[in-house]
Amino acid sequence: MSDILTHTDAGVMTITFNRLDKKNSITAAMYATMADAVAQAAADPAVRVVVFQGHESIFSAGNDIGDFLNQPPSTQESPVFRFLRGIATFEKPLLAAVAGPAVGIGTTMLFHCDLVYAGDNAAFSMPFVNLGLCPEAASSLLAPRMFGYHRAAEALLMGEPFFAEAAQEVGLVNRVVPPTEVNGYAQAQARKLAAKPLTSLIATKRLMKGGDQQAVLQKMDEEGRDFGRMLREPAAKEAFGAFMEKRKPDFSKL
Repeated sequence: MSDILTHTDAGVMTITFNRLDKKNSITAAMYATMADAVAQAAADPAVRVVVFQGHESIFSAGNDIGDFLNQPPSTQESPVFRFLRGIATFEKPLLAAVAGPAVGIGTTMLFHCDLVYAGDNAAFSMPFVNLGLCPEAASSLLAPRMFGYHRAAEALLMGEPFFAEAAQEVGLVNRVVPPTEVNGYAQAQARKLAAKPLTSLIATKRLMKGGDQQAVLQKMDEEGRDFGRMLREPAAKEAFGAFMEKRKPDFSKL
């Protein structure tokens, strides 16, 4: 069975993380599948809304570390960057249903969603600094705008989890529901949107975004360059080596 499931019904395309045995960690192949699905949804007039969802116990543990180290993103056409550009430029409503941990890109992709619903067990984290890396998905731009600088700094510099209630308080989450209900709730909201005039949805989203798309894409490119450079540097090598060896990293000399 595929690690990414896609299903379209009543104008709603649902993209489901389906790699529960690996905590829905994302491989390059999964990014490619999602990038293709988002592109298909953008081009297909029958698709009016897209929903991302995981399992009631976990949304995504972020990148699959082994796959990521074997196939690091090397160009702007790498699957991860195609996926990020796809969701950043998606004109139609984009929703997410998040339960359990949402790590790294599991959190940063939510900045590009229009509506986010969370289970009360959701735990969001952006631990890039702890891996010797820097933010991605334009989160260094979007997190301070949404959270305010100091709360964004705490999330991005400390890299520690914050939970559903805090995510709702800072505006990342629209509503918190029981984990077993979050996917169904997001689907119900998506169907409400799919029944509305698509031209109005697209125009309203474009007006709310206020011409920020170019700034977001530029920030993604800037982050991508720094991320790629830092991935080859000693801090990241120590962090990933420690992860694979199941030990605490030692950054004392870095």
